[in-house]
Amino acid sequence: MILSAAKALLATLLISAASAWQAPQTASQQVIDNARRSLILKTPIIALSSISAVANAATDTSNLKFTTSPTGLQYADVKIGASSTPSPSDGQIVSIDYVMSTTGARYGSKIYSTVDAGAPYRWKLGDGSTIPGLEEAVKGMNPGGIRRVIIPSKLAYQSASSTPTSIIQECESGKGLGPIPPVASAVGEFQRFKNIYCNPDRQYQPDLVMDVKLYGKRN
Repeated sequence: MILSAAKALLATLLISAASAWQAPQTASQQVIDNARRSLILKTPIIALSSISAVANAATDTSNLKFTTSPTGLQYADVKIGASSTPSPSDGQIVSIDYVMSTTGARYGSKIYSTVDAGAPYRWKLGDGSTIPGLEEAVKGMNPGGIRRVIIPSKLAYQSASSTPTSIIQECESGKGLGPIPPVASAVGEFQRFKNIYCNPDRQYQPDLVMDVKLYGKRN
């Protein structure tokens, strides 16, 4: 009941519609995207907190203090995980739930949620299958923790628009570095993702914003 209400509220706050085509970005558009970014950062984390033992209502993020790492990744912890359990390291299988948003969508910010899909994202740290920004964010968390991360393009999907055609084609077909909304089961979400992060016509890629919940270590 609580999860259903949280999903409904999340849908209200994060409009999921997106344009079928994104025009090349200009400097003025980048200013607009920065404004959208500020709004997204103040959006309460609902779906992830509602399935945890932390709270049954939206978690206020208006007072979050972000830290910027040397690589440019920005992060703020909404909930600190179990300190008795070490952070994951390369070679370990990790499992997360996430809500993926963007600062570059004209008609809404949310792209995809594993919570809505009921399918956590799993991978082996350091195996090259996942964007560097998410790997860096997870390595600094403890199981049970919830973190909001702002991932710049150089740590996300920038390679999809700045490398050979074969890489772009991989991205457009739902392959390449994850996480990517599943093509078969999340057609609309994947289309929004593709229009923004697999689009060679964009002059730059917007920041990726992810709310991440880390689950216990798996060998």
